[in-house]
Amino acid sequence: MRFSRSALCRAAAFFAATLIAPASLAAEVVNVYSARQEALIKPILERFTEESGIKVNLITGDGDALLTRLRSEGRNSPADLLLTVDAGRLYRAREAGVLQPLHSDFLKKVVPAHLRDNEDYWYGLSVRARVIAYAKDRIDPAELSTYEDLTDPKWRGRLCVRSSSNIYNQSLVAGMIATEGADAAGAWAKGVVANFARPPQGGDRDQIKAVGAGQCDLALVNSYYYGAMLQSGGEEEAAAANVALFFPNQDGRGTHVNVSGAGITTAATHVEQAKALIEFLAGEEAQHWYAETNNEYPVREDIEPSARLSSWGEFKADSVDVTELGRLNAQAVMIMDRANWK
Repeated sequence: MRFSRSALCRAAAFFAATLIAPASLAAEVVNVYSARQEALIKPILERFTEESGIKVNLITGDGDALLTRLRSEGRNSPADLLLTVDAGRLYRAREAGVLQPLHSDFLKKVVPAHLRDNEDYWYGLSVRARVIAYAKDRIDPAELSTYEDLTDPKWRGRLCVRSSSNIYNQSLVAGMIATEGADAAGAWAKGVVANFARPPQGGDRDQIKAVGAGQCDLALVNSYYYGAMLQSGGEEEAAAANVALFFPNQDGRGTHVNVSGAGITTAATHVEQAKALIEFLAGEEAQHWYAETNNEYPVREDIEPSARLSSWGEFKADSVDVTELGRLNAQAVMIMDRANWK
């Protein structure tokens, strides 16, 4: 969701007023820049305020735009915490110098090492799987196996995928580079492009709708979009009802996963409050909320998925360190460009 100039001005004025307020009034506040849509994050932030007494000032926007804003604001940024999606963006934020390390024994205990920054600049808070969505009436799941199999000529003209400019696809290719090597990732990208049913367009929901409408038989999507559509009612729910999910590479490296996550900004003036919020989001209540409400897998291994997520079946997840998805992003983009993945 992009923010208007007037909305930014109002938010800046509000934040400024907070920062110049007397210490007794401003201390129990945390200012959050969030790439997650307000509807997807505000309810759990309100629960944090109820439990802690710490008020959350929230600005939402496009992930790349928020990073650009943090860089331009520098040390004068009012933001204490950046909440964003995809390890690639979290990696970029660290590289841009807008995050500071957060040392937390609790977070190190509950967030697996491969789902957080190795020097504590950010922590994953929820997990999403990039899976194959397939038409129930046209595809036997026994025909499906791996991401690599999607290059088979039998899928010619049958695959829908969103643009190569999308960070989720870039991270998928980066994960392949990390596990299979650049040559294999390049061959895969070319093979996938050859099997496109249409030029890449729209978001993950649009790919699921296209499968449901018969425009293609398969699509690469993040699993939580499918869950959201099943909960939505109306046309989206009807489209998703015609589709099922398949978790690739179960006999090998496992299904590609990524994270949403958070880090404390370099400019933060409410560091302890920001730390308390991140630890709350990794706590049991928030982890269950991510699963029940947002259809994302808990980042914590000791928290069970929701009934809906469990109904899709257990799966083996790729254990590649997600920081590699950011480190290899530029190479992934280059490979996709060479494959003519628009």
